[in-house]
Amino acid sequence: MSQFENVTVIKKANVYFEGKVTSRTVLFPDGSKKTLGMMMPGDYEFGTDLKEEMEVLGGKAEILLPGETEWKHFDGKGVFYVPAHSKFKLKVESPFDYCCSYIKE
Repeated sequence: MSQFENVTVIKKANVYFEGKVTSRTVLFPDGSKKTLGMMMPGDYEFGTDLKEEMEVLGGKAEILLPGETEWKHFDGKGVFYVPAHSKFKLKVESPFDYCCSYIKE
């Protein structure tokens, strides 16, 4: 899906890591939520409350998912999932464009 229809966008940005990671929240009529964001090169660790589907839209990064020992490489496109109540690490090599979907289970 390249665009979203009939949504509400929160204008205020979510800003993390001294501005190196930003996102905007998109709310859907069914109550679901996504964020659209960018990460600049750097090393990051994020925690989750809900399960997350991370769709990679552009850029290069290495991802270390919870419980895994090998980093996964993403270059331009792909999807990965992060369990609820966990942490994951990223080593971003080039500006990293993503869409995060929050999944209630």
